[in-house]
Amino acid sequence: MPPMERVTILGVPMDLGAGRRGVDMGPSALRYARLAEELEALGLAVEDLGDVRVPVAETLRRKGFRPGGETYLEEIRQASLELKERLRSLPEGVFPIVLGGDHSLSMGSVSGVAKEPLGVVWVDAHADFNTPETSPSGNIHGMPLAVLCGLGHPRLTEAFQAVDPKRVVLVGVRSLDPGEKRLLGEMGVRVYTMHEVDRLGVARIAEEVLERLDGLPLHVSLDADVLDPTLAPGVGTPVPGGLSYREAHLLMEILAQSGRVRSLDLVEVNPILDERNRTAEMMVGLALSLLGKRIL
Repeated sequence: MPPMERVTILGVPMDLGAGRRGVDMGPSALRYARLAEELEALGLAVEDLGDVRVPVAETLRRKGFRPGGETYLEEIRQASLELKERLRSLPEGVFPIVLGGDHSLSMGSVSGVAKEPLGVVWVDAHADFNTPETSPSGNIHGMPLAVLCGLGHPRLTEAFQAVDPKRVVLVGVRSLDPGEKRLLGEMGVRVYTMHEVDRLGVARIAEEVLERLDGLPLHVSLDADVLDPTLAPGVGTPVPGGLSYREAHLLMEILAQSGRVRSLDLVEVNPILDERNRTAEMMVGLALSLLGKRIL
């Protein structure tokens, strides 16, 4: 390790898919937590390409708008398309890190890096596998993984369907809507809930993930709310009982040792809800573990 020598950072300051404001400042918080400097300290060449253009929610207000709901679909689609195209244009051998922003951006990131069959490791308290028909809230940040697997609004699936559901693994899940449970089972997605984390341990789960996705390059989509809220309070949808500090780092370390991780999302950091940027600093630490940092 490290898996690559060149890293590109690209921010997506978007909160249009979420129900609470503030996550659009996540890319700034992650940069303020010295992501680029810490990556350079690992010996990596780092280029920050700035941010994808995302409209501010207040500029979109018009009659009938519901913050976070499907009424922002076209704006989310456009920002995700720009992200997809910018990732597609990167030269070979570059490791992209996408900074969020709410998790709906991963429609663009995963489809942007899926130039060949890809394994997706979705590390999240939620499955993000709702459709407009199953979602209790209508918030698009609860739908991106379903869209990537071909389920959901046709305006999204036609642009972003990119992965085989059987090549997707979720880790750390502890909050599922009834419709998600049904769809995940029907599509054959492997889900490791916190029950499995407690019973099996992270090391075994990480090894099973790598075995299930054997031979595939990997994209890791890391949502800050997978961490226990006592460690990472700066998230819009906290759920008690998440991954501990060491569990999260061990998962990243084992994935890193495989040499197969090719891209990363760091999403759902909300500085408004955080304490002295703790959540962003935690996410930067996990990114470093995924890109080769070791205790010894």
